[in-house]
Amino acid sequence: MNATAQRSLPLHTDLPTSAEQAELHPGKQRAHVRFINLGKVYQGQQGPVPALQGIDLDIQRGEVFGIIGRSGAGKSSLIRTINRLEQPSSGRVLIDQVDIGEFNEDHLVALRRRIGMIFQHFNLMSAKTVWQNVELPLKVAGVPKAQRQRKVAELLELVGLEGKHKAYPAQLSGGQKQRVGIARALVHDPAILLCDEATSALDPETTQSILGLLREINQRLGLTIILITHEMAVIREICDRVVVLEKGQIVEQGPVWQVFGNPQHEVSKTLLAPLQHALPEDLQARLQAQPPHPHASVVLDLQFTGNEGNEPDLSALFSAFGGRVSLLHGGVERIQGRALGHLLLAISHSPLSLEELLKRARKQAQHAEVLGYVG
Repeated sequence: MNATAQRSLPLHTDLPTSAEQAELHPGKQRAHVRFINLGKVYQGQQGPVPALQGIDLDIQRGEVFGIIGRSGAGKSSLIRTINRLEQPSSGRVLIDQVDIGEFNEDHLVALRRRIGMIFQHFNLMSAKTVWQNVELPLKVAGVPKAQRQRKVAELLELVGLEGKHKAYPAQLSGGQKQRVGIARALVHDPAILLCDEATSALDPETTQSILGLLREINQRLGLTIILITHEMAVIREICDRVVVLEKGQIVEQGPVWQVFGNPQHEVSKTLLAPLQHALPEDLQARLQAQPPHPHASVVLDLQFTGNEGNEPDLSALFSAFGGRVSLLHGGVERIQGRALGHLLLAISHSPLSLEELLKRARKQAQHAEVLGYVG
């Protein structure tokens, strides 16, 4: 498979050329997928139900892009407009700067062969072997047998299933079934791979292996991978950028480290809550708004958002405060080469005023606040 070989979609003569659009939209010429004021409305029993509203979004070629949101946020509706399984009610979807909204059936067939898709529940045919499941799309497309055999063998090796080619889906683990699904999605050398909750049915260890495989495929084949999930841990593990949807609208987007390090919207904060170092209940019970005695410790929450790109310097941090400094809780992780996290410190016997402590803390961390006092 040649990562650099890109098939061209049939162009409509009334559309601007790529060069013209690049001039009209500086910096967007690399966008692989673009949504322009996209809207989708379903007809429900009580009347129209908006699923997507005013979506403006660019997805760059070769990146791993995450779409996250709560149930009903519009994630599936959005991703399905990319291969026209959903027809937008308004707005445009451009792939390689070409509007796919007016494609006829022949153009849609060509489009969908350039866009692979993997699903939460694998969608394998139980009566066919691993080999036959992967080969089927090639047979339907009329690919010669010798070419089919080479392609299937190549893909099963890529996903680590070359020894399972005669097995049936019932004989496979969940992770192995998903690897078959990934191989099948790659049979036509797609330029884009859509992942619809691809790891939601898997255990944590298997999820890690599948995410590792997707990252390897992204790097080796140069595919643009677009995935939807409700799991922020998946976004953290594999994505370059992320968009957060709520009620069919974009409420936040940016590089993963930025959204994780300093989420701005309440939905983002709620989704990230399970990954945060929450204040333990026993510490919460001990916190008091005022110092209970003269030697009580003030508790500072220091947040590292990755904005400065620096590592937390604990030696400098502790030296800056004077007195006795204890680490009560928290942790720092690395996302996209940036250090993110919270540290909860208890400081006692310091000669500095509270205002000076906060001033020095804010020189070491991106945010700092007083949570209270402990005896």
